[in-house]
Amino acid sequence: MRTVLLIEPYFAGSHRAWAEGYAAASRHRVELLALPGRFWKWRMQGAAVTLAEQLLASDLRPDVLLATDMLDLAAFLGLARTRLANVPVAVYFHENQLAYPPVPVDPTWSPSRQRRAAAQDLHFAFVNYTSALAADAVLWNSAYNRDSFLAALPNLLKHYPDFNDLHNAARIAAKSQVLPLGLDLARLDRWRPAEPRQGPLLILWNHRWEHDKGPEEFFAVLRRLVDQGLPFRVAILGENPRQEPTEFTQARAWLGDRVAQFGYVEEPAAYAAWLWRADVVVSCARHEFFGASVVEAMYCEAWPLLPQRLVYPELIPPAWHTACLYRDADDLARRLAWAAQHPDEVRQRSLRPVAAQFDWRCLAPRYDDLLEALIPPRSPGG
Repeated sequence: MRTVLLIEPYFAGSHRAWAEGYAAASRHRVELLALPGRFWKWRMQGAAVTLAEQLLASDLRPDVLLATDMLDLAAFLGLARTRLANVPVAVYFHENQLAYPPVPVDPTWSPSRQRRAAAQDLHFAFVNYTSALAADAVLWNSAYNRDSFLAALPNLLKHYPDFNDLHNAARIAAKSQVLPLGLDLARLDRWRPAEPRQGPLLILWNHRWEHDKGPEEFFAVLRRLVDQGLPFRVAILGENPRQEPTEFTQARAWLGDRVAQFGYVEEPAAYAAWLWRADVVVSCARHEFFGASVVEAMYCEAWPLLPQRLVYPELIPPAWHTACLYRDADDLARRLAWAAQHPDEVRQRSLRPVAAQFDWRCLAPRYDDLLEALIPPRSPGG
């Protein structure tokens, strides 16, 4: 057994679930060093200082370090060099700042605010770059995450006036590996209902209520189903970090009694119950590096209808691409209209075995082996 020090500056949501899940499933001793999951920009700027001080004040002596992309790893290693001088380091990228879509500019904002929103902030992308350089192994939750980072990196470096060091893209690629996100899917089985699904088709939305998840497209498609008089219900889950999610509140009004659930469900049993009730899980994302919410729904036998872009062609086996991946909004509307008219046929489909491969029971040994391989062999007298 080795000691893994897992550092997570943004200990909330999927980041927290991943860290705690690995700690519980690993054959190694996993020690967590974390900060509360808020103020993500400040975490990427300042967490290295705070976490290095906490490490040096502790008695932790890890064999290997596993940090996430929210840490300024290069700064952290410099500050903690007296403790970590010979410790191998892996960095795990849940996302990367080079491939995020720009925040849409609201025309009602003041001109200065519009300029600030439109300006590309390269600092956080550069933190990702130097973190990848500083690590011995660079781990990505998907090939799409890795490839989007490596494709964007040369353009990032060309923003600077000289000493661009473009060769470093190849260095990072050479030490990169795809290691899928581990999920505690087995927990969902305890809430599996005994009764089969019935009634009108239940469409599930279980993503964050933000622009990059494409809610406008989703609701536009649902509006077309309503206009056709098709029978369906919708469960709109996911966290809402916004004060005024206008497109959601407006949709709730015209969807009326078709809304089976509206709002974030925090209680695990209640959330799992909606996953098991859902017939179809839909994504309209403009940005997705893994898709944990879709995998959870698939595990509970909701049929996925996902855009033919981003990580989704990687998440769904090629044999199922035609059945699961849609081209555009018209294609999604056509597929959902058919599903609304044939709910019993939809309920006979399942990609649960595809989702099950992302459970920690399958992935924890891969994490353990990879991290252990980074540790130099102990000397005979050591």
